[in-house]
Amino acid sequence: MPSLISVADLSKEELLGLIKKAAEFKKSFNAGKANALLQGKFVGLIFEKPSTRTKISFYVAAEKLGAHAVSLLASELQLGRGEPAKDTARMFPGWLDILVARVFKHEMLEELAKFSGLPVINALSDKEHPTQIISDLLTVQEFKKKLNGLKIAFIGDTSNVANSLMLACANLGINFAIAYPEGYDPDKALLEKAKAFAKKSKSDLLLTHSTKEAASEADVLYTDVWVSMGEEAEAEKRKRDFKGYQINKELLRFAKNDAIVMHCLPAHRGEEITEEVLEGPRSVVWQQGRNKLYGAASALAYAVK
Repeated sequence: MPSLISVADLSKEELLGLIKKAAEFKKSFNAGKANALLQGKFVGLIFEKPSTRTKISFYVAAEKLGAHAVSLLASELQLGRGEPAKDTARMFPGWLDILVARVFKHEMLEELAKFSGLPVINALSDKEHPTQIISDLLTVQEFKKKLNGLKIAFIGDTSNVANSLMLACANLGINFAIAYPEGYDPDKALLEKAKAFAKKSKSDLLLTHSTKEAASEADVLYTDVWVSMGEEAEAEKRKRDFKGYQINKELLRFAKNDAIVMHCLPAHRGEEITEEVLEGPRSVVWQQGRNKLYGAASALAYAVK
């Protein structure tokens, strides 16, 4: 059974399959149809970081698919007292069938997968957030009716979400632009993988410090917070550095007339996005957030294929 740790590990067909499956789950869940795909299985939810949308989505998705979700807060485990992840991981196969983990360090996901032998789903690490991207691209497809050939512009921090979105876009033939301040370059290894994907799919990959250049003729404008979890000590510096990297009505003018605005939430109004745009007619943020349920269900289905 496969793990879902990095978008870079997915083929184009697998990624499209995950988006398609998310759409199918949305249709069936909304129709009230029962699904016993994970009947009798136990899904462990390990969360080192706070979560609203991701944790609830995986908990509900597991239950809707017939599984039992077990909440495992790091503070309640021996992990929180310093037990090595590999020691904890070796215990899980006796109790669980799938691990969903939100962690500070990406390497912990790899360690959990190696020593547990269970499929591990990355529910966010310092490098990536693959399940976010499944629901994001489902949302884009719902509004734009296609993916290939679109332009998605990311404004702001080269975060875990930006990394996964960059990889997915390059893989699927979606043109991707990211605008960020000097000194905040994307992860080099992930960027090289994205370049390889883009070359194969013949899509454009633009890195720039100009928000206007990135937003120009974009079909989608996307942003994330300037200060991610674990970066609180750098908050004031980051806020200074990212000033001007904001989605507002002025920047929207550079995008296409029918461009949509996305944010993975939670949002800091007045920083990376204005209240006016977040609550405006171009915003699809709330549907994007609700779609995380179907992205989670798709990831769980992938883990038992």
